[in-house]
Amino acid sequence: MSILIIGGDRLGEIPDNLKDMGFTRVYHITGRKKRDILREVSPQHEMVLVLTDFVGHEIARMVKADAKRKRVRVLFARRSWSHIKCALDRLAN
Repeated sequence: MSILIIGGDRLGEIPDNLKDMGFTRVYHITGRKKRDILREVSPQHEMVLVLTDFVGHEIARMVKADAKRKRVRVLFARRSWSHIKCALDRLAN
């Protein structure tokens, strides 16, 4: 599975933790430029993780709309592994 993370300049242990959960490819963009967002979200990504404490409302709305058009799941969480893990668990159930 592949996941695209949008937001945050540094991710720390998050990519390693996601790989431990079964994500084989982890991509990251900071989300500072609007044109980067629209170019990067693609159907090759099975999921998009938006770090809500590092992106603005407009970027979050753009990602959500673009991912919906491309039929890619979107997950919103804070940049904390406990929040990300909880959101992934809710999605799985």
